[in-house]
Amino acid sequence: MMSASVFFSKYLVTDQIFYKTKHCYALVNLRPIVPGHILIVPLRTSCIHLKDLNAEELSDYFKTLQVVQQFIQEEYRADSLNIAIQDGPEAGQTVPHLHTHVIPRYKLNNIGDKIYQKMDNWTFDSDLHDWEKRRAAYISNEGREATRELAKPDDQKAERTPADLKREALYLGEKLQQFLSKNPHLAP
Repeated sequence: MMSASVFFSKYLVTDQIFYKTKHCYALVNLRPIVPGHILIVPLRTSCIHLKDLNAEELSDYFKTLQVVQQFIQEEYRADSLNIAIQDGPEAGQTVPHLHTHVIPRYKLNNIGDKIYQKMDNWTFDSDLHDWEKRRAAYISNEGREATRELAKPDDQKAERTPADLKREALYLGEKLQQFLSKNPHLAP
């Protein structure tokens, strides 16, 4: 789908991308909390925090977020969405690269605020030494330690194969193009 390699922190995610702009991209999630849980990420890997985006990147980032959240809501027939940025390990950020979670939510079968506990336990990977040490300190101190057990542990989350991720990215890319053709005011 993409020609140049794209990284989410140190992770090669090129085949997981279903939408890319000048400064950011949307990718399917290796370990989604629910179907349709995707991420918006800036292309510049040195953007760790929201404050690291320059004005042009910030504008592109939020325009992309607005387009993709509307698409995800329609595609997954969600009643609502969680749109979350965990800015730093003490805020629950598990990968040192700015990213925004877009998570479909529904009137029926809704887990309510337990979604935040699931986000606290969400991880892309776990070998980011200093970052992980800070995150572990957050969790073991005051974080959300008392309610951690309510979220599904990483070893019980179904990790998808690279082929699964690529297939979903291609599918969402096609569906997003259809969505944008029906909503030309959102097109870049």
